[in-house]
Amino acid sequence: MKNAWAIKILDEEVLNTSVQLGVKDIVVYGGPGFRFLPGTEVKLNKPRATLEDYKKLVDRVDSYGLKIAAIEGGIGCYPKYRDLLLGGPKRDEIIEELIDEIRDIARAGIPVLGYHWMLNCVWRSEDIKIRGDSKARYFNLNTDNFQPMKHYPIEHEFSPDDSNITSEDLWGNLEYWIKAITPVAEEEGIKLGIHPDDPPVDSINGVPRILSSFDSYKRLIDIYPSDANGIEFCQGTFSEMNEDIYEMIEYFAKRNKILYVHFRNVSSQLPSFSEEFINNGYVDMYKAMKIYNKYGYEGVFMDDHCPLIDNDIDFPGNWGGYRSRIFAQGYIQAMIESVKKS
Repeated sequence: MKNAWAIKILDEEVLNTSVQLGVKDIVVYGGPGFRFLPGTEVKLNKPRATLEDYKKLVDRVDSYGLKIAAIEGGIGCYPKYRDLLLGGPKRDEIIEELIDEIRDIARAGIPVLGYHWMLNCVWRSEDIKIRGDSKARYFNLNTDNFQPMKHYPIEHEFSPDDSNITSEDLWGNLEYWIKAITPVAEEEGIKLGIHPDDPPVDSINGVPRILSSFDSYKRLIDIYPSDANGIEFCQGTFSEMNEDIYEMIEYFAKRNKILYVHFRNVSSQLPSFSEEFINNGYVDMYKAMKIYNKYGYEGVFMDDHCPLIDNDIDFPGNWGGYRSRIFAQGYIQAMIESVKKS
């Protein structure tokens, strides 16, 4: 088991900080579904990132003595890939382009690609105050004030036609994709993992969401039994489900399906939750990590969706600034050491 954190923009400051803090593995937000060259703020002025672009990314990280554990793309929310999810006329053309890009990612030396299968992406209600008046993302299914997150740098375009698709349509299109891409991933030596729908509900605004339960992930891994068909295990989102989080970790860790972990905590399960400090949610994180360890998980734990604390400094990654993320990172490193020694 290893520690990691997720970064969008690989500037000198964050890479130096990674070395200083002992963060040896990096998850990069980029790749398919992003409109910037991976690891940069440079707009992508071509159909997709190329092998050369991914090699530059890997070389930059390597030059600091660090390693890329995974790259995490958008895919589902990106309008370019809508026909992939909807089974539209450009589906096969999209798949061929993604095959080429995934080959390039693998050949650049990146071992894992994480992505999602959400037509209308991540939704939240208004932020709320939590411990010490820090600010956290919040969701309440019983209200009507939740909105899609404008989750830079993914582009969002929502179509009324999306509500015409059924859950089984989405499943059929997912199966078509998995059966097309998994043999390519096996050939190239890369693993592909899907992030759960966040929030994990059956539908939002009439648009179905299918990867939102324990059973749905059992179905996913059975589509094409392969080490290359795995799970981007966002423990925070799995914890939002009305399921037993410890049972889910055990089930998928036993089967070697967890490719990497978003190691974050939430206040409670649906219908409402807030994204808490790593040591302040309902999940016993030490108990959770012991289960990963017991069943042989050897991947990374990355911090994710950290609360906003006063006077923090922007971090070139996901939600939360440097102070908040360093707190989570230190907690993860200490917990890994403790679990390994127990």
